[in-house]
Amino acid sequence: MSSIPPIPLEDHQASGLLDIHVVSFVHSLRAAGYAERSVVKRQSVAKVFVRWARDEQVTVADLDESHIAGFLKRLPKREKDQMALERAALRLFLRHLRDEGEVPPPPKRDDSSTVAAIETQYMDFLRNERGLTEQSIYVYSPFIRDFLAEWADRADSGSPGAWDAQFVDDFLLHHAHDRSSEYTRLLATTLRSFLRFLHLRGETAADLSASVPMVRRWREATVPTVLSPEEVERTLSTADPSTACGRRNHAILLLLARLGLRAGEVVALELGDIRWRTAQLCIRGKGRVLDQLPLLSEVGQALALYLEMDRGESTSRRVFLRMIAPRVGLTGPAAVGHIVRRAFAQAGMQPTSRGAAHLFRHSLATRMLRQGASMAEIAEILRHRSQTTTSIYAKVDFEALRGIAGSWPGTGGAR
Repeated sequence: MSSIPPIPLEDHQASGLLDIHVVSFVHSLRAAGYAERSVVKRQSVAKVFVRWARDEQVTVADLDESHIAGFLKRLPKREKDQMALERAALRLFLRHLRDEGEVPPPPKRDDSSTVAAIETQYMDFLRNERGLTEQSIYVYSPFIRDFLAEWADRADSGSPGAWDAQFVDDFLLHHAHDRSSEYTRLLATTLRSFLRFLHLRGETAADLSASVPMVRRWREATVPTVLSPEEVERTLSTADPSTACGRRNHAILLLLARLGLRAGEVVALELGDIRWRTAQLCIRGKGRVLDQLPLLSEVGQALALYLEMDRGESTSRRVFLRMIAPRVGLTGPAAVGHIVRRAFAQAGMQPTSRGAAHLFRHSLATRMLRQGASMAEIAEILRHRSQTTTSIYAKVDFEALRGIAGSWPGTGGAR
């Protein structure tokens, strides 16, 4: 396929350095897979910005986010959609200039402070030594940031060695007030982990993690929401096999329904994880655990069809890419959840439970149980670390439960 010729710039802009980088910016957008209509819009914004920067006598090396804000304020009464388009286009343009080395990187946060250094070290510890996923780190980080900020605000804070159990208890009680039990449990878990980390690093003489109370979590007696086999098949049939998006989504839905993958595991799947010769999938589970699952024929055919016809070239090694530019891996588990919810809507279904993608996992376990699989077998397929997690599915085998349940006494002792 022939390449699309570059869009010419006005003659009077040809000599400016920024004009040269507008051309380079356009090439980078095309290389990233942006549609030509999107390229034209972003180029137009960049060219107007160039003229504005020239009038304001802003040099390339001095450009930063403040100049984007100044540019957007020049006509404050414009429509919000136009403002959003310009802001997004100029952020891409500035990022391109930084990648080209013409604009210095944004100023980094001063990590020389004790607070910032401790936070960075703890996040690195979670990532590199504990093997937590970025999603888990994202959950932990706000709690630690609040804890460190409150410590820094104390006039007598000193080093972490000056902390005591009273300070920890005061923080926990203050932030747990009027919050849900789940929030409090996560806060306590995070604090316990962080304080244990500080003690292991020698920052505190005593292990203050013992001062964080356990938050009791009652296991709900509710039965997990599941889809019937007919509902699963109806959802799978919503993916249009005649479109690139439909073929990608069909492969994703099959991974969820036939193998019980978590949404994050689908997102993390890389090209090298598909072992075609041995018909296996290498799954990157929780805590950096690598598991092997059989590559079922139906799943393998869907993956092969998508990879051959629709994925295309990309610098990303992820199996599943965005359908619009930039052509990189899916942003996270929420993207898979969106695909599943849209499939449910197309199938005329409205499941009420949270975690749309996880419904397939529950449904697979329930179907296996009703077909005679043992708890150990289900735990192996779902890759549960503890069979206690798998035991929730014992509640859904109603036919088996009827066989062991005693009759309920009626009026006057009748049964």
